[in-house]
Amino acid sequence: MAEIYRKLSDLRKLLKSFGSAAIAFSGGVDSTFLLKVAHDELGENAVAVTVISPLIPKKEAQDAENFCKNENIRHFVLELDPLKIPGFKDNPKNRCYICKKEIFSKIKILASENGVFTACEGSNADDTGDYRPGMQAIRELGIKSPLLECGFTKNEIRILSKEMDLPSWSKPSAACLASRFVYGEEITEEKLRMIEKAEDFLQEKGFLQLRVRIHGENLARIEIEKNDFEKILAIKDEINSFFKELGFVYTTLDLVGFRSGSMNEVINERN
Repeated sequence: MAEIYRKLSDLRKLLKSFGSAAIAFSGGVDSTFLLKVAHDELGENAVAVTVISPLIPKKEAQDAENFCKNENIRHFVLELDPLKIPGFKDNPKNRCYICKKEIFSKIKILASENGVFTACEGSNADDTGDYRPGMQAIRELGIKSPLLECGFTKNEIRILSKEMDLPSWSKPSAACLASRFVYGEEITEEKLRMIEKAEDFLQEKGFLQLRVRIHGENLARIEIEKNDFEKILAIKDEINSFFKELGFVYTTLDLVGFRSGSMNEVINERN
């Protein structure tokens, strides 16, 4: 535990050195922890910026708003439609780079207009092992990644978040809804809503860590934790019926189970 507290001390010193900070705030585990520590150190000079877009489930945006209200943190909302960014909806392999470049460029401008000249995001040490082209955009724009710089792992962030009584400490890992698409398949708002509703339905049934990936026009591939397989098979007919109402003709269960970034496996296999 001494190592975790050393990292926390380093994080506090780093954030303090910025003088002010705009935190890209999704309401997830990492950004909530980062925002809380930043606000503790910088007070009103720490602000939150939440992006509202078709790629973000509505309940995530609501969680972000509620947290900032409860903690009395200045909160800016930036509305953006990535589907209008040239090249994005075609879903190329560098899709995340295209999106992050646009988002963080706008976050930097918004922050600067409000007297904040350091923009931060919540990547941690566990985020370096997968294909993440968005990190290139973050580096190019000079966005700070304090959790990564201080060496925090996701588990360490959860431990400290629980100690701080943050509501996010046990939240499942999340990713934008565009990550549910096979590279090269067009991203549409209709499919994004299908995925969001499908995942909301499964979460309401008690499945916490999950993804609903879409293949083609009408196939849904469900990823859940392996220890939930028996539970989901017990309500398979109900799930299949609901998914058909959404527009999915076929609903499948991935036998490997949940894993982050599974759509990147094709890229990794080819490299």
